[in-house]
Amino acid sequence: MALHWKLVIDCADPLRLAGFWAQALGYEVEDHSELIERLLGAGTIVEADVVETDGRRHWPTLAAVRHPEDPMDAVSGMGLGRRVLFQGVPEPKQGKNRLHIDLHVGAEAREAEVKRLEGLGATVLQVVDQPGGSHVTMADPEGNEFDVQ
Repeated sequence: MALHWKLVIDCADPLRLAGFWAQALGYEVEDHSELIERLLGAGTIVEADVVETDGRRHWPTLAAVRHPEDPMDAVSGMGLGRRVLFQGVPEPKQGKNRLHIDLHVGAEAREAEVKRLEGLGATVLQVVDQPGGSHVTMADPEGNEFDVQ
């Protein structure tokens, strides 16, 4: 039986990185405000457990993005399909990622996509042209590497 999974990325600023990746992937930032309101109302959490941005409450150390066509849980706001969770951690990124995301846009669209991603805050690390193929290695706003193929 296949397992349900999500990719979790440790980071310093989950909301910021979720916003970047939502735009990069064409995903949606999950809205957990309804769940937070229910938990506040039940006394399960207190105001100090959440932050407010743009009039909505969020978890300070967790944010996620989901594929817009996948199902979601209306009560929690969590995606039930393709999903990336950004988890705030105190320590900074060190060294090269052991796991990364590849964005497949095709050779004809690669240059425009790289420019679009740079406009969102990504940086080009290197252009790789090998006999097996070519891609551009980039870093997201917190330095996590990913490839544009």
